[in-house]
Amino acid sequence: MLDVGFDDRVPAPRLVLFGLQHLVTLSAIWVFPVLIGLTLGLAPGDVTHLIQASFLLAGLVTILQSSRVLRLPIVQGPTAAFFAALLAAGATYGLGAAFGSMVVAGLVFLALTVPIGRFGVLIHVVRFATEPLVFGTLCIIIGAQLATLGLPYWFGTEGAPGYGWDFFWVGLVTLLVVVACLLFGGATIVRRAAVLVGMLVGTLLAAALGLWRSPDLSGVVVVGPPAFLPFGFEVRWPAVVLMLLAFLESSAEAVGMYTLVARWGAVSLSRARITRGLFTEYAGSVVGALFGGIGTATYPENAGLVRVTRIGSRHVTMTAGIVAVGLAFVPVLASFVSSLPGAVLAAASTVLFGIIAMSGVQMMRDVEWDDLNITVAATAFILALGGQWIPDPIVTSMPDWLRAVVTTPMMAGAVLLILLNAAVNHGLRPVLERSRGVPADQ
Repeated sequence: MLDVGFDDRVPAPRLVLFGLQHLVTLSAIWVFPVLIGLTLGLAPGDVTHLIQASFLLAGLVTILQSSRVLRLPIVQGPTAAFFAALLAAGATYGLGAAFGSMVVAGLVFLALTVPIGRFGVLIHVVRFATEPLVFGTLCIIIGAQLATLGLPYWFGTEGAPGYGWDFFWVGLVTLLVVVACLLFGGATIVRRAAVLVGMLVGTLLAAALGLWRSPDLSGVVVVGPPAFLPFGFEVRWPAVVLMLLAFLESSAEAVGMYTLVARWGAVSLSRARITRGLFTEYAGSVVGALFGGIGTATYPENAGLVRVTRIGSRHVTMTAGIVAVGLAFVPVLASFVSSLPGAVLAAASTVLFGIIAMSGVQMMRDVEWDDLNITVAATAFILALGGQWIPDPIVTSMPDWLRAVVTTPMMAGAVLLILLNAAVNHGLRPVLERSRGVPADQ
């Protein structure tokens, strides 16, 4: 399935190019901080702190996972679960309490991955996420949630210049360029760098039409380290509960992505190896939170990029991590990257969102679709997505932690799928089989 294997090397120029493509695809690394800033009314300097810390966190963990720990071509990045949790906790208690509570929750999950006997306690929980029924369905839910960041954002930002059909056509051209490169690029670098080429063409077109211009960076510091505890440090237990659920969702997502990417390279992952990967993610999130970094998980879009380009070299993703760490110390470049047209980023990523969903469909081809499995998948799928449309009066009456879970499909889907699969397939199914003396679906 991959043209370049996990341990294969690529020439230096392509190594940098493909690494940059992974980094540019990691749009949430600057989109989430900007959205948090807009929602909570943060000053531009505070948003820069969030961006720098997110680059540092994503880069360090990506380097470790690609080189020493998992040794897989994965890229770490801010996940929607932590984004939602930070918004809810930040709006209620302040970002100091939000990040402080993330530190406490991360330490809890670190303790759960310390080996007891042969494996950590947590692996016996998240192992349910590796089953095709669970992670296949979760991939479809993730794809559906990511779709909300796709086509709707082709129109740009409401109230900004070019909002509406002007930016839509730019987004359409961007998507067509990406698709054309994928279909007609053959085995050339054009196909490998399809997403990057699409973003470049879209940005240049937006600039030519007067819809985008390079931002004024005169007031931004050129070089500077991420700030330590930029929002202070405080712990609130309702926020800790919310962060624990965010870590659970990111764990399920991470284990599934490890398994999915490893399968593309025909590699079998041991539970000990998975546990080491999770421990690294948790440790990175704890350290990153001290600098204002949004909690990390294995990023679906970058896994999709591996599938699209068929470049599975972990040296490429390690390069992306090195560049990310460098950007963490160059605020002016981080600010420039964050200014790229959102419509272009959304359009170029649309194909990747679909690939994640279709990978879930592909994984579920091995599932035996009896009544029990259909019930698990169907119930979790509808409830996870349906939470987005619960009436506002009901949502506002919920506790903050519950509101963030219910209205975030990735988080709700992970919790529902793990609980339902454990209850039905590992609890009810054996009972039915013993009572009937035949498989439970007969």
